[in-house]
Amino acid sequence: MKNLPQKVRSKKLSSRVDLTAMVSVSFLLIIFFMVAAELRKPKVMDLSLPYYDPKWDNIITCSIGVDNRIITVLLDDNNRIVTYSGLLFYPIESPKILSYGKNGIRKELEKRRKNILEYSASMGKPKNGPIIIIKPSKKSNFKNLVDILDEMAITKIDTYAIVNDFTPEEEKLLASK
Repeated sequence: MKNLPQKVRSKKLSSRVDLTAMVSVSFLLIIFFMVAAELRKPKVMDLSLPYYDPKWDNIITCSIGVDNRIITVLLDDNNRIVTYSGLLFYPIESPKILSYGKNGIRKELEKRRKNILEYSASMGKPKNGPIIIIKPSKKSNFKNLVDILDEMAITKIDTYAIVNDFTPEEEKLLASK
């Protein structure tokens, strides 16, 4: 018998698909949508906006409870500090002349911080501490500013601002004492 040509059989290729890239892409999409959903949630921040009080005749004041938290610190020459609480035209505590150190401004800030935290806790907002407005005069030096910032850190007062604007009443207050 003659050799008959044998049929050439084709090789069967593996029908297995590599899904490694698909798994990576799907995990990236899951992470993306989780982060996007988290960032889409509304964030709420308590703001104390000014309001108009008709009894003060065209004066915009702070919202209720905020003016009780404001302490203004005026830095003057010769290491002198003048502080008052509230608003100058309607102060909660009249202006005081203080010095630096534990028996001066630090004692006053700690006392006011304690009172303000107790007041805020009674109003249902236990984390609302004092708001300090630091106003260095042209006569004060850089060391005074650094010292008052150190006092903010020592007394654990988180909310403070350094402001350069003096009202005419504050200038008279510094000049008179």
